[in-house]
Parts: sequence; C-alpha cells; structure tokens
Amino acid sequence: MLTVLLLTAGVMPSVAHAEGVEITRAGLESSEDGYRLSLALSFELTRGLEDAVTRGVPLYFTTEVQLTRPRWYWFDEKAVTASQTIRISYNVLTHQYHASISGRLQQSFSTLDDALSLVRRPSRWLVAEKGALKLGDTYNVAVRMGLDIARLPKPFQVHAMNSSDWRFSSDWKQFTFRPE
Repeated sequence: MLTVLLLTAGVMPSVAHAEGVEITRAGLESSEDGYRLSLALSFELTRGLEDAVTRGVPLYFTTEVQLTRPRWYWFDEKAVTASQTIRISYNVLTHQYHASISGRLQQSFSTLDDALSLVRRPSRWLVAEKGALKLGDTYNVAVRMGLDIARLPKPFQVHAMNSSDWRFSSDWKQFTFRPE
C-alpha cells in the first residue's frame, strides 16, 4: 500500500503541472523608451481549449504586470500596472491560425503551436515609461499570465467557470528590480 501511495505521489504533480502555465523566465530590461518585460512561458493547451479554438472560438491570453515600491510608513506604492492580451483564433475557410497582440499586430500561422509561440515568448513590451520609476529604488515585480474568461462569448464563460479544462493560468512570479 505504501508503494502505491509513493508512486501516486510522484505522478500527481506532473499531471497537475501539465495543465497549468509555468513562467520559466521573467525580467525587466531598461531601454531608451523605458522598461520592457522579458518573459518566457511553458504550457500545453488542454484538450478542451484546443477543441474550442479549432472550432472557431477565439482564446484570449492576458499577461499582467504589477510593480510596487515598498514603503515602511504606509502601504506599498503601486507604481505601475500593465497588461497585454494576445488573441488566438482559427479561420476554418483558410485553415490558418491568427494571433493578434492587443488588437494591433496580427500574424497568420499554419499551426496552432506556431501561433501559441507568441504567447509562450511574447515580444519585449513596454510596461513603464522611462520616468515612471525612481532610479535607485527597489521595486517588487509580479507577473502572471492566464486565459481571460471575461472576453469569451457568454455561453463559453458559463461553461469555463464550471470546467477545470478552462482554468488556465500561472501563479504570480515575483522578483525585485532596481532601475539604474
């Protein structure tokens, strides 16, 4: 009995991990425009999400970033809050997947995996203008990515709230950043 429990304990974390999103790399980089988020994600879509997108239901993946500055005398100061949404859809007539980033950039792909590469490795997007952060201060940065259920068509929103197949997000990844 103990052997079965140990084997089950070893299998369960990998099953739970396969359905989630893991942030493998996250960091802020200083540029001449401001501060850009560098991000890499690891995930596989659940069967339900794959079926939905191949049947024409667009999926919206939203990445959220929060920068806070700790203060000893009051609550932490929320310096920056930013988000970016990537929409993945499928056109049945052309057999092409389309990905658009916050409604601006749109690209076509022949496979779903290629379209999801924009979600897994988004371009370094500007999360804060150059003067938004105080030089030399330390900021706590929190990043997460997940399926934005609120943007789905209404019938799918109800289904998504009741189905574990549609719960698709990462935990908050936290790190510190000091602008120089």
